[in-house]
Amino acid sequence: MDQTRSDIAPPGRLEVPQAPSRAAPPPLPPAPRSGGGGGGAALRWIGILLGLLVVGWLVWRFLLAPGAKTTHAQPPQPVGVAKVTTGDMRVVLTGLGTVTPLATITVQTQISGQLMSVGFKEGQIVQKGDFLAQIDPRPYQVSLAQAEGTLAHDEGLLGQAKSDLARFVLLNRQDSISKQQVADQQFLVQQDQGTVAYDRATVDSAKLNLTYCHIISPVTGRVGLRLVDPGNYVQTSSATGLVVVTQLQPISVIFVLPEDDIPEIEQQMQAGATLQVSAYDRSNTKLIAQGTLTTVDNTVDTTTGTVKLRASFPNTDFALFPNQFVNARLVLRTIDQAVEVPTAAVQHGAPGTFVYVLKPDGTVGVQVIQTGVTDGDNMQVTSGLQAGDTVVVDGTDRLREGAKVKVAGDTPQPQGAPNNGPGAPPGEQPQNSTPVPGHHRKPVPAK
Repeated sequence: MDQTRSDIAPPGRLEVPQAPSRAAPPPLPPAPRSGGGGGGAALRWIGILLGLLVVGWLVWRFLLAPGAKTTHAQPPQPVGVAKVTTGDMRVVLTGLGTVTPLATITVQTQISGQLMSVGFKEGQIVQKGDFLAQIDPRPYQVSLAQAEGTLAHDEGLLGQAKSDLARFVLLNRQDSISKQQVADQQFLVQQDQGTVAYDRATVDSAKLNLTYCHIISPVTGRVGLRLVDPGNYVQTSSATGLVVVTQLQPISVIFVLPEDDIPEIEQQMQAGATLQVSAYDRSNTKLIAQGTLTTVDNTVDTTTGTVKLRASFPNTDFALFPNQFVNARLVLRTIDQAVEVPTAAVQHGAPGTFVYVLKPDGTVGVQVIQTGVTDGDNMQVTSGLQAGDTVVVDGTDRLREGAKVKVAGDTPQPQGAPNNGPGAPPGEQPQNSTPVPGHHRKPVPAK
């Protein structure tokens, strides 16, 4: 009864019957160190040796085998080159400038009156003294007639006073009149003389006003747009004027240079040198006109540290226009037989200022240089190069020290290739060359 109850699992837990236990098997004996049981270690050593052989073959194939470097080396880079030469280089100072006329005149009327007519066309070139405008002269003609009449009247009074004075002097010698009367008559003559002088000035003023009615050009130049139309009443107080006349021949350019350049410029001018100045367009590429330096301003602009200079240009072709923006180039001096190189060849980087020099073996090398002045597209080299060297001017961004290059346009023909073109000179064409149509060539005898 009790044994049967012990086999029954308590509620909530399921008992799994276990198999009867067996005895553990005895341990295996250790593998022998020698004999037929060492094949696994040998296989590992063989795998290692095979791996080393494969790596060695790859290294030899791609790095050490003949032709491996040339197979994977970069191809020669096409470049453009130029020769280093010597020549005269100009020391040029460049500054921004503005075309400034030597005379810009706003023609004003010097009298008031009605504008009757104009004698110019807008934009016309006028000479000094040419007729420009006419003011109504009639009021001033009347004033002149009045002044001349007053002058004639006062001259008559002066003549009468002088006659009385001569008679009074004679009577005074005869003691017929007192000396007081003679003195009074002398003062009367002086008063009449002053009146006559005033009248003459009035006549001259009236004549001058008549002259002002006929307006002429004060300079030779180009007239601008008409500011007043005929028929209007013009006055001396007008601020606009009648027309503007601008002198164009000669014309000047006012440009600025740093104050550090002024001492050498002054030294050249005091020595009597004539400094040439060239005016270029806004893009600084096209030459417009050439002239000479005339003067240097007397003060330095403290806000910019620059000094103004004026250069004069003949402007015979009217290429320079007033208030035009230009780039002025002042030739300070000339350096004789300077070593020069194209500006495009000069590079700036870690070594400093350098160029790529083409070597005889077709490679390039980095050459550090010292530069001087720049004249146009060339730059002076003070050290590092000599005349005859070949430098790279195009394709420098793809180069490095020792890089292989190929000069652009240099396409040598393979050796032994027959020239079958029609351009070969007679007697030098090979036997298999193609003859020029219409021409017959004698065969070259075999040697």
